[in-house]
Amino acid sequence: MKVATVEEMRRMDRHAAESLGITEDILMENAGLAAVAVLRRETEIRGKTIAVLCGTGNNGGDGLVVARQVHSLGGRVRVFICGDPGRYRGAAAANYERARRLGLDLRPWDRVTSEGRPFHGADAVVDALFGTGLDREVGGLQRAAIAAVNAAGKPVVSLDIPSGVNGDTGAVMGIAVKAQATVTFGLPKVGNLLYPGFALGGRLYVTHISFPPSLYDDASLRIAVNEPSPLPPRDPEAHKGSVGDCLFIAGAASYFGAPYLAAMSFYKAGGGYARLAAPRSIIGTVAGLGPEIVFHPQEETAAGSIAPQNRESLLDLAGRADMVVIGPGLSLHEETAALVRDLVAAIAKPLLIDGDGLTAVASHREILRGRRHPTVLTPHPGEMARLTGRRKDEIIKDRIGVLREACRDLGAVIVLKGPHSLIGYPDGRVLINLTGNAGMATAGAGDVLTGVIAAMFGQGLPMDAAVAKGVHLHGRAGDLAAAAGGREGITASDIMASLPTALNGGHNT
Repeated sequence: MKVATVEEMRRMDRHAAESLGITEDILMENAGLAAVAVLRRETEIRGKTIAVLCGTGNNGGDGLVVARQVHSLGGRVRVFICGDPGRYRGAAAANYERARRLGLDLRPWDRVTSEGRPFHGADAVVDALFGTGLDREVGGLQRAAIAAVNAAGKPVVSLDIPSGVNGDTGAVMGIAVKAQATVTFGLPKVGNLLYPGFALGGRLYVTHISFPPSLYDDASLRIAVNEPSPLPPRDPEAHKGSVGDCLFIAGAASYFGAPYLAAMSFYKAGGGYARLAAPRSIIGTVAGLGPEIVFHPQEETAAGSIAPQNRESLLDLAGRADMVVIGPGLSLHEETAALVRDLVAAIAKPLLIDGDGLTAVASHREILRGRRHPTVLTPHPGEMARLTGRRKDEIIKDRIGVLREACRDLGAVIVLKGPHSLIGYPDGRVLINLTGNAGMATAGAGDVLTGVIAAMFGQGLPMDAAVAKGVHLHGRAGDLAAAAGGREGITASDIMASLPTALNGGHNT
């Protein structure tokens, strides 16, 4: 499913009205009808009191349609208008006049209202205060209105997005409604799917309100939900070399868990042949954990990390593999970091860089720009800050914008990890991944992800699709682990153990 920015949605509205004859009044009526359908799924209407909180823009106009429809369905409706009704324009003004002529209970939201108990006696609240275009901090009476909604303890259905949430980023603009359900119109907006907006929206319903498929499937919409392609059927005559031969350059004296998790997750996700080039001193320990891994012991620095003199042998190993992963648990030792930069520039194979590998190349981005083979980067926001030179808080505020810029600049596919993880491509596409849960915020989970992505590539998916499939599958395994034992206490090993079930269509409860 495609996902729209606020401006893209406005363009769709204009095109529908100006080119297709689907007027603003039709769109507003359909939005209100869709919202009432959701309201009926969430609560009773006939004989119940429904409070509708309306702003003075089109979102408020949608709320006025809801109020009229609730009235027609036998509900008692109480409408609070936060602002001057004289500011309504177009279809919103027409719907205000209809509500007035019907004799609906229309009340101004003023200071007296704010200080009272406006939602006392209501069975549910419809939030139609702000739409998706909010770009300023909420203050004054609107802030008081949102606080009253949240304090009322009633079921809340928000129209398009919870009021107070930024439609493009999911950020809370000072204060925001916490909804039980949200009905969004046309397409989901970015802010519906990114945290914290996603957590505030409750159950999300999407309605196209009479938009034709040509609008919501348009190729110019470059953001979508991550709904990956299936893996190719496994050849009955497959052998270990035909379903992925991956070289992992990973590990250091104090970091032997990361290389094990990455290489073993490759196997658990269906990969065929995992080679691990790691410091000689840790091979025995890792082999005790994962004897299936093929080991290539490397000479070490004094600090116990992979030494630069291994360069030629590593390039030879890379030349024999289908793909190379570099970085998990490598350490930040400068000799090894210099080797990483040398290898990233020289390896003529698809390459995934994670963990300490990202830190090694972060201040030498020209190396990434110079690569001529597919490159995948899997940073968390802190690593993304080092890669882009942007502050971490800037990245969190504009994850999609920063991601797109970095993908174009570096010519790489980038997985910006976090809730929800984003997958960005150099051509401007961005996928929002909806699998996974907060229990996956645990050491080693990212190492599992690197192995899963490599396994998807090894089993025949093109790199772009392999990354999308790997991120989705990794999150699904985390959801299965949470379903089995609860979110608290999930370990990377639990996620890895759930990979075969996730891969083979298992469902979480």
